[in-house]
Amino acid sequence: MTVADPIIAPIADQGQDQIRGRRRLAERMARGAEFLGSEVAVMGGAMSWVSERNLVAAISEAGGFGVLACGAMTPELLDREIAATRERTAKPFGVNLITMHPALTELIAVCGRHGVGHVVLAGGLPPRGSIEAIKGTGAKLICFAPAMALAKKLARSGADALVIEGMEAGGHIGPVSTSVLAQEMLPELADAMPVFVAGGIGRGEAIAGYLDMGAAGVQLGTRFVCATESIAHANFKRAFIRASARDAVASVQIDPRLPVIPVRALRNAGGEAFAAKQREVAMLLDGGGVEMAEAQLQIEHYWAGALRRAVVDGDIEHGSVMAGQSVGMVTREEPVAAILAELMAEAAAAFGRRAG
Repeated sequence: MTVADPIIAPIADQGQDQIRGRRRLAERMARGAEFLGSEVAVMGGAMSWVSERNLVAAISEAGGFGVLACGAMTPELLDREIAATRERTAKPFGVNLITMHPALTELIAVCGRHGVGHVVLAGGLPPRGSIEAIKGTGAKLICFAPAMALAKKLARSGADALVIEGMEAGGHIGPVSTSVLAQEMLPELADAMPVFVAGGIGRGEAIAGYLDMGAAGVQLGTRFVCATESIAHANFKRAFIRASARDAVASVQIDPRLPVIPVRALRNAGGEAFAAKQREVAMLLDGGGVEMAEAQLQIEHYWAGALRRAVVDGDIEHGSVMAGQSVGMVTREEPVAAILAELMAEAAAAFGRRAG
């Protein structure tokens, strides 16, 4: 990426602060952009049913780095989705895999056959052999690290980069805010490897702040849901545009025995249904009907189905409208290229003001 890169080089008649701001943004993003092979170091968050071939290709085509959400896909489905994405863009994109997926080994092999350059692992500590399998395909490995101890372990195990995501994010979340994670982890990790910050980022000023703290780049999901290229149902997009940050709430764990990871979504009847699902699974555990691993899988399948009802079918009352707290900054439907350009202009302006 260069200072003249069109995605961060708006308008004539620029003052010295604007020029310095664009230069500083390019310098701060250079490491992450080089690692990803993109124009700017902005990863698209992997959102099941949303981060599919169309949105992922659009993000990469616009200069960012799209990431396919494998979610609960079978290896055959993932194979087709990667191929379809490749038909839409020749630019780099990644694939996000869930560590608890029962066919993880086969999914890694699919990525390898397609020559996927970046694999993102999310959902906890990778199972034995998975890191070696990914590295064996020649792909760069990006791992989610919600805590310092896990981040250091992943780095030692072969991760090439990390994503630190705070509780402001949509979907599955941890207990710590983005700003606290960034303060704790960037000073310790950013010199050793690229670290991308995620969770609650909706404007370029926040991007500039994390870059100044040492981040190699950022990851945004919620901000791209209402992109023109997103296949999310019109009802789903309208719910985002109407919502405020206070509407994006975290789910509650009903039974402490259940390994339920909180999910942030817009408040609706679907949240109550999830509580009922937890009670149902807890009763099965009590009766010996399922083992703990199967119980967790049932919870994950519930979320996958609930999310599909909202994203694909448009049932925003009974489905799961997963959204981060930055949802209040999503105010209209617009192309991915316009979203990225606005974010980069805001970030460059923020750097320019600091340089002035």
